[in-house]
Amino acid sequence: MFRTRAYLATLAVAIVLAGCSTGGNAGGSATSTTPAGNDGRCEASGADFAIGKPASAELLEQARKASGSQMARILKPHDVVTLEYRSERLNLNVDEQGKVTRVNCG
Repeated sequence: MFRTRAYLATLAVAIVLAGCSTGGNAGGSATSTTPAGNDGRCEASGADFAIGKPASAELLEQARKASGSQMARILKPHDVVTLEYRSERLNLNVDEQGKVTRVNCG
C-alpha cells in the first residue's frame, strides 16, 4: 500500500513539473527557426528598422531574420516575462498602441 502511494505521489510530482516546463515562450508571439550564419545569436541593431512600426507577425519575422536570431517575440506592456537572458532571442517591445518602441536581445 505504501509503495503504491509513493509511486502515485512521484507520478503526480513528475506531471506537475512537466506542466511547468515550457518548450517555447511565455506570452507574446514567437517564431523559431535556425537562420544561416551568426550561430543564431541576436544582433539587435540589425532590427532597428522596426522601431516606430506597428507590430505584426510579418514584421517580427523580418526583424528576426535581420538580427540573425533563432527566436523572436513581441512584448506588450504589462506582459509577464521571465528574467533569463537568451542570446538567440530577439524582443520587440511595443507600446499600448502596438508600435515598436524598443528592440533588444534576451
